[in-house]
Amino acid sequence: MTITPTAPSLYDLTHEQLAAQMAEWGEAGFRTKQIWAWLYQRFVDDPEQMTDVSKALRTKISSSYLHDRYTAKIERTSTDGWTRKWLLALPDGAEIEAVLMEYDGVRRTACISSQAGCAMNCSFCATGQMGFLRNLKAGEIIEQVIWVARSLASREERLSNLVLMGMGEPLANYANVMEAVKRLTHPADAGGFGLGARKITISTVGLVPGIFKFAEEDTQINLAVSLHAATDALRSKLVPINTRFPLSELARAIAEYIRKTNRRVSIEWALIDGVNDTPEQAAALVEFVRMTFDPAREKRHMLHVNMIPLNPTGGFSGNASRGERTDHFRAALDAIGIPNTVRSRRGIDIAAGCGQLRERAGV
Repeated sequence: MTITPTAPSLYDLTHEQLAAQMAEWGEAGFRTKQIWAWLYQRFVDDPEQMTDVSKALRTKISSSYLHDRYTAKIERTSTDGWTRKWLLALPDGAEIEAVLMEYDGVRRTACISSQAGCAMNCSFCATGQMGFLRNLKAGEIIEQVIWVARSLASREERLSNLVLMGMGEPLANYANVMEAVKRLTHPADAGGFGLGARKITISTVGLVPGIFKFAEEDTQINLAVSLHAATDALRSKLVPINTRFPLSELARAIAEYIRKTNRRVSIEWALIDGVNDTPEQAAALVEFVRMTFDPAREKRHMLHVNMIPLNPTGGFSGNASRGERTDHFRAALDAIGIPNTVRSRRGIDIAAGCGQLRERAGV
């Protein structure tokens, strides 16, 4: 039997759905945990490699489910060896990007995509410039993590952190993203991947209803907000969704998230020379942060501003901020005690920024 490219993968199944499939095929109950461990601990979905599974069951799986759904069209490693990036193709022709960032010690972070393309149209983002194709299914999100984990396992290393900061807006694909992280945090002692929720970060450009919804989740997953400007006029140019959810509404959503969860929020800020690194924008950012304070509970420490010099794209004329401008901008945050970090850019030589590998490959 020839399986079609539109057939599901085992990674599309929840634990309950896999158990139901095993029961339908008349398999013993232990097969569910056995196959789940192959998927999430050995990173194998090709049934022919599942050596402790009967040949009859392997044949059933092969005739019903795709395996190795992603194909690497491009793979690049930075000259310093600390960043790897893949342009991955799906059977329907959709293409997404996944990145592995390695740091000194044991931290190994995967940056993955939640959508093929993006509808947010952020002016400086290569993915935003290419438009939106479709949402990724939960299994397709998971398989990116498995791809990176498999790469690390080949040299006996493990993935330690996960950020959904690749292609797409995670909160615009809410159900699939939350299902994916639910499965990825399935306990290791139950055959699951076992990634801690606190090691996962979901990033949004500011979909206010999604932030309110996320605040109601019983989870320790981290939230990051891509702000990039602190006046409505400038932010609406850089991040057009701001015209729908302006800064006052975004600040209210962040404040409610902090109140409900008591968890810190990261504010992401791509430093663009002469655009959003000015004294005026620094002062406006200070005021925005104050809008999220709960004076009675001294919550200013619950925001952390992550600044990173712009990673240039072909469709945007801006350049990365220079050192002196970055220092002055940071000093304004330091003056009122707002925690902040200036991150170093990773993988510039391999187009590691969101959407850049696909953009530069001309696909």
